[in-house]
Amino acid sequence: MLSATQIAEYQAETNLLTGRNILITGAGDGIGKTAALSCAALGATVILAGRTVAKLEQVYDQIIEAGGPEPIIYPIDLEGASSDNFNELCGHIDEQFGHLDGLLHNAGILGQRTPLSNYRSDVWDKVMQVNVTAQFQMTQALMPVLEKSADASVIFTTSGVGRVGRSFWGAYAVSKFAVEGMVQVWASELEGLGSVRINAINPGATATGMRAQAFPAENPGSLKSAAEIMPAYLYLLGGDSKEVNGQSIDAQPQRKSS
Repeated sequence: MLSATQIAEYQAETNLLTGRNILITGAGDGIGKTAALSCAALGATVILAGRTVAKLEQVYDQIIEAGGPEPIIYPIDLEGASSDNFNELCGHIDEQFGHLDGLLHNAGILGQRTPLSNYRSDVWDKVMQVNVTAQFQMTQALMPVLEKSADASVIFTTSGVGRVGRSFWGAYAVSKFAVEGMVQVWASELEGLGSVRINAINPGATATGMRAQAFPAENPGSLKSAAEIMPAYLYLLGGDSKEVNGQSIDAQPQRKSS
């Protein structure tokens, strides 16, 4: 495995993801959109999953205009999705591609920035559903097509506040602690059994809509762009990280905060 600095500075070969099928949630905006464009540029066929079809269509058009492999649009709302919906998704992928080589859990919601004593239970449930439960259910449902790949990579999104709890981060922080634990448990269960590996990435402070929601007074120009943190994602999605499993990686090792 490369060092933290080497991962952050990873230079992907132009054909790194050629022939690979990669599903990205939250692909219509922010880090998910950038990941979709980056993966397609390196040869991957991308399954664009998200709530807002218009945004997914824009990403689709950008990939086509850039000469990338034709992507697939798959509208899905993680808040309302059930195991049946994810099983149906697995069936579609199996029928169209026969296997899945990458799954990037990028979609997530922030919830409230307030003390836990004041936290609304309905918001808590929504955050845990989108950030934890739906991602567990999707991964579980897609395991049959992931196992058909010779080298499948599953990436969850974590955060600095999911490693060390901080005031007022509420359900978001708790959901990321859960993600860290889920990655460790699942990776341990899969170790040495087949071709699926599971890791997490902490994107760090990045100029995204969620970051602006959490820190409205912050100057986005002081943050790295989504494109600047892509090396860690591309490293984990490609074959160069084939032996990496159960790791929680910082896309910005010099700046690990949420």
